[in-house]
Amino acid sequence: MADDPHSPDWDPRSDEVLSDQIRAYDTMRAQCPVAWSDYQHWTLFRHEDVMRVLEDHQTFSSAASSHLSVPNGMDPPEHTPYRKVIEPYFSQQAMSQFEPACRNIARILVNNLPDRQPFDVVETFSRAFALQIQSTFMGWPDSLHGPLREWVLKNHRATLASDRQAMAEVAHEFDGYIHDLLETRRQAGANAPRDVTTSLMEETVNGRPMSDEELTSLMRNWTVGELGTISSSVSILLSYLAEHPDLRQSLANDTVALPDAIDEILRIDAPLISNRRITTRYVEIDGRPIPTGEKITILWASANRDEKVFGDPDAFCPHKNRDHNLLYGAGVHVCPGAPLARMELRVLMKEFLRAVDTLEPAPGDRPERAVFPTGGFNYLPMVIRKR
Repeated sequence: MADDPHSPDWDPRSDEVLSDQIRAYDTMRAQCPVAWSDYQHWTLFRHEDVMRVLEDHQTFSSAASSHLSVPNGMDPPEHTPYRKVIEPYFSQQAMSQFEPACRNIARILVNNLPDRQPFDVVETFSRAFALQIQSTFMGWPDSLHGPLREWVLKNHRATLASDRQAMAEVAHEFDGYIHDLLETRRQAGANAPRDVTTSLMEETVNGRPMSDEELTSLMRNWTVGELGTISSSVSILLSYLAEHPDLRQSLANDTVALPDAIDEILRIDAPLISNRRITTRYVEIDGRPIPTGEKITILWASANRDEKVFGDPDAFCPHKNRDHNLLYGAGVHVCPGAPLARMELRVLMKEFLRAVDTLEPAPGDRPERAVFPTGGFNYLPMVIRKR
């Protein structure tokens, strides 16, 4: 641990860390649970410290960016009316209505997977599912699949490089897609499709319609979260089940256990690595003095493996760990889209397990892990045998 509060305790982008992020985070949690780096600023590795941040939005503000971020980058009371608008889109009724479309997408993708031939799970399956499911949920045309795929990759590269100009250009590119979608609906008037995008355009916040800037920010946040995290989640799930064939067979025989099993696998191996906050006053965490205005990185990928909470972090114990799992966050910013993500993953995995008899790594080909800020895989070669 460094004596100077702004002398780096670690390098999150070193080859050593990026070669095995999860193990590196496990080590940091034990050796330096509150760490400074030039890249992440203050990083919190322990479950209790992350919970402290999540439960005290007055001290640890979500307004960590200079750009509008609806509602992720807002604190109550500003955050509250936006959250009220969003939550009905993820209600039990909304999920029930969307589930048949989700199942249809999942079933077609599973049926189209090659039998007994190597394929890349990420490109062929997980990323395709995320793109199709997001576009269908929002009411976006299939023609956006290709541009959105490229946009996600560019957004990831810009974020990893901390390239502010590139990040601004990527955001502007996405804004253009949304502007076109909004304009198409405005020109259609009463004939506009009755989908989530049109409905959001008709919502009001504090008695007024949302501006295009607010709508674009909201849809960008939904899209980044959906495309990146769902794709990462699917690759993690298939990799884990390939390594644990007994569990895969158990879940194929008892799909009722799927929801808890999915959450637990994604606790062990995080699809979303971190989020940010900023301090509004001087605080001390684990004896480290943190001034006002400092950026905090809450590391889900470490907090969800904290031995003090979960025991052996790699032990598969879904019922024991359920109440402390931070997969979808906690507090006022707990993920509003969690019901959608859970439904999508449950439906996809049920269809996959129904159709697939064996799942194994492709011989002679090595997977490539994704690196911060995303989890999961960039490349995951697998072979399946269908039933």
